Amino acid sequence: MKHFLQLSIFVLLLSCLAGAQRLPQIAVPENYTLTFAPDLDKGNFAGEETIKVKLLQRTSQIVLNSADIDFQEASITGGGATQKAAVTFDKEKETATLAVEKSLGAGLATIHIKYAGILNSEMRGFYMGKDDQGRKYAATQFESTDARRAFPSFDEPAYKATFDITVIAESEHTVISNTKVLSDTPGPGANKHTVRFSTSPKMSSYLAAIAVGQFEYIEGSADGIPVRIYSTPGKKQLGKFALEATENFLRYFDQYFGIKYPYGKLDLIGLPDFSAGAMENIALITSRRPWLQQ
Repeated sequence: MKHFLQLSIFVLLLSCLAGAQRLPQIAVPENYTLTFAPDLDKGNFAGEETIKVKLLQRTSQIVLNSADIDFQEASITGGGATQKAAVTFDKEKETATLAVEKSLGAGLATIHIKYAGILNSEMRGFYMGKDDQGRKYAATQFESTDARRAFPSFDEPAYKATFDITVIAESEHTVISNTKVLSDTPGPGANKHTVRFSTSPKMSSYLAAIAVGQFEYIEGSADGIPVRIYSTPGKKQLGKFALEATENFLRYFDQYFGIKYPYGKLDLIGLPDFSAGAMENIALITSRRPWLQQ
């Protein structure tokens, strides 16, 4: 009986601690529109986001997950009016609370934030790595709770939304994300290009992914789905086995489940600096690159 009581108290304490880290159920995200401008020389990035949310109740504040993010502007639009939001942070809980003067009624609202972040060296969030020749690249690893290091968000798996991602990068850098490229245009400014991606399916924040750098690829297809294997320069031919295996797996599982692969493309990239074995981001699978070693 004594051990049962001790176990019950332990479980209760764990439940309380877990609950303390959860976002309050005030709002639900429906869409993120995100723009990232990484600067590999300075090791940082500029960000801008608009989050379309559904407010579940009347409120004057919305709580988001955020870590290592410097807010520059924040506002909330609802009920036909836009209000500047005051932002307070809880570093321990990794949250940012946006508060407005006039309360917002239940229904649709929009959060807009301009911010800056760090391309950290910890291989989590939006981070910076290097290849064998010292060339820098930026990539993401958001599982399990590090999307908040790239953009303020509802960074819990239950909160699913669509994503519209745009990246402003150096002209020589390739940009990859979860979905197909909608447009790739020069600028803004010299030696830059802006890559805009199509709207993603609904997904948890930890499944969003971006890679920016000097990458090469080989490509194929399976059941009408284009497949690309990306690598750092000079390594692409080492991805032949990965390409053949991916094509075979895709065909097999299409037939096995009787359900076609639901995304418009499938990219895989082997990264020199990557913390996990691999990460199953939707349509952009990132991994450590032992399969690209000579």
